[in-house]
Amino acid sequence: MRPQVVLALSAALAVAGCAARAPAPVDDRRPVAAAKPAAPKPPPAQTPTAAAPGTYVVKRGDTLYSIALEHGLDYRDLARWNALEDPARIRVGQVLRVAPPEERPGVEVGSVRAVGPIEARPLEAPPAAGDGALRTSPKALRLPYSEQNLALLQRGETGAPKSAPPAAATKPEPIKPEGARAGAEPIEFTWPARGTVIAGFAEPRVKGIDIGGRLGDPVVAAAPGKVIYVGAGIPGLGKFVVIKHNDEYSTVYAHAREVLVKMDQMVARGQRIAEMGDSDADRPKLHFQIRRLGKPLDPLSLLPPPG
Repeated sequence: MRPQVVLALSAALAVAGCAARAPAPVDDRRPVAAAKPAAPKPPPAQTPTAAAPGTYVVKRGDTLYSIALEHGLDYRDLARWNALEDPARIRVGQVLRVAPPEERPGVEVGSVRAVGPIEARPLEAPPAAGDGALRTSPKALRLPYSEQNLALLQRGETGAPKSAPPAAATKPEPIKPEGARAGAEPIEFTWPARGTVIAGFAEPRVKGIDIGGRLGDPVVAAAPGKVIYVGAGIPGLGKFVVIKHNDEYSTVYAHAREVLVKMDQMVARGQRIAEMGDSDADRPKLHFQIRRLGKPLDPLSLLPPPG
């Protein structure tokens, strides 16, 4: 065969081989996956609002005892107002009532008793004058001016109604200062221990004064009152006692070695209530606080000069 024929046949075979190896078109009939919905954006963080009047939002480090102390309350009242079975179980962010709930009088519901059958009557015209149903006197008189009529008017003999005397002006009640409570009496405090003041009042860091002494030195009540707490429920105070003196004032006696009084015990001014100690402290001392409505005051401004 001629070389030209051979080359033509080789080219034709090559083209046929390529056509045989070309892939056939494929029709993909698999279901198309649905597009995933976009994840919802988280709601913007809400800024915590201030507590409503008469409530308190628990913060980290708070205990029921510290909250009660800061508001001048008995921790048992605080637990009762908030239905807390375990005073130790409160959580950060929890809203607590720090004021007594208002007592609402009960509403008495009863059936309405019918007085009698209802009788429908047509409207009647007003009774005629002179039948005694309408008052026709006294009548206003218009008299011409004269000295005689003026004298009659001054004597009240004209039949005209006399004007009533003006009512006596009522004396307004004095306005009580805001925050004042009824029944609160001034209190004379005495020194709760003998010793040297080694740390002064520095609110908000230091809420009272520290009085140095020796282990076992007597600690006495600074004023008469009722013991509303005995224990160690606040870190940093060790064993301590709280005495409530009236609706406004209370005192705190901390770092005791031994407590000599019990809950709800009434104590007198100068009565021994504890022994000075070093519980949760670096040395024997008494940490003493005076609080008014829960707010710490400088004890040195209320105690007598040291004698």
